[in-house]
Amino acid sequence: MQKLQKQDTENLPDERKIPYATKPYNRRDPNVWDVLFCDRSIPVDLVAKAYMIRDLQNWTRSYLLIPIKIIANLLLAVIMTAKRLLPFQFRAYTLMHKSAAFFLNNFVSPEACYLIVRHICAGSNIINFLIDNGPDTQIEKSKLYPRTVSDLADNAFLEHDLILYNFVWDYNQAMLTNPNWLQAVKKRGINYDSIQPVEVAIDFEKRRWLRILDLESAIELFKVFYSLCLTSDEFARAVMSLQLDENFGVYVSEITGNCDWNHVIVNRHPLAPNSPFNAARDLFLHGIISEYLYRYLELQKEMNSTPIK
Repeated sequence: MQKLQKQDTENLPDERKIPYATKPYNRRDPNVWDVLFCDRSIPVDLVAKAYMIRDLQNWTRSYLLIPIKIIANLLLAVIMTAKRLLPFQFRAYTLMHKSAAFFLNNFVSPEACYLIVRHICAGSNIINFLIDNGPDTQIEKSKLYPRTVSDLADNAFLEHDLILYNFVWDYNQAMLTNPNWLQAVKKRGINYDSIQPVEVAIDFEKRRWLRILDLESAIELFKVFYSLCLTSDEFARAVMSLQLDENFGVYVSEITGNCDWNHVIVNRHPLAPNSPFNAARDLFLHGIISEYLYRYLELQKEMNSTPIK
C-alpha cells in the first residue's frame, strides 16, 4: 500500500489547490486536525480531505449535532410509525429534491455541499469503471454528474439509488450468463477510462450567514424529510443501500486482484440491515468510504498508465 500514498500537489491546477493550511507543529500540543490531514495511511483525494477536515471543525458539529440527532430520531419515529399505520402510501419526489437543494443552498456549509455533489459524481465513475471491466460492458452506464447543488433538484438522490440497485442487478445477471468474464478482463487488461477528475462548482466566496451546518448534522435533519417524502419501502431501500459498500469493495477487488484495502470498509453485511435511526451516520461513513475507494482507483490508474515517450 505504500506505493499508493503519494499525491503530487504541485501539479494540481489552480482550482484544485489544497484548501487547507497546517499550523506550525507543536509537539507539546499537537493539533489533531493537522495530524489527521497529514496522515497518509489511507489514500484519499487531498482536496476532498481538506474539505472533510474543515467540515469536522465546524462549530455546529460540536454544539448542534447531538441535539439535532435526538430531535431527528424522535421525528423519524413518528413519521415511520404513522406511515406504517396509514392505509395508503404517498411519495413526493419533486418536493423532496427541490427542498433538498434549497436546504443545502441556504443552510449547509459550502464544504458539506462540495462533498455531497462530489460523492454522486464519484459514485457514477465507480459504477462505470465496474461496467467497463465487468461481465457485460453493454450495461447502461450512469450519466448522473451534477456540478452544483442546484443540479441535485432534478431527482439526483433518487436516481443515485436507482442507478446503484439497477447496476447490482444487471451486473450479477451478467455474471450468471458470462461465468468466464474475469479471465477475459485479465487477458485484455483493466480499463480505467471512467476514473476521471470529478468537477464540482461550489462558490466558497459568498458565505451566507445561515450556511453553517456541518455535513452530518445536515444529513440528520434531511433524513427526516427524506422519510416523509418516500414510501416506507422506498425509505428502507435507501437506508439498505448504504450497506452495499462491502459488495462494491468485493467487485473492485475481483477486478484488481487486490483486497489489501478492504479493511477500510465498515458499512458491511447487507443481509443484516441496520436501523434507519443510524442512517445518517451510515451515510456519513458511506461518503468517506467512497472517497477511499475512488482515490484507490485513481492511484491504480496512475500506477498502471504507460508514460508517453
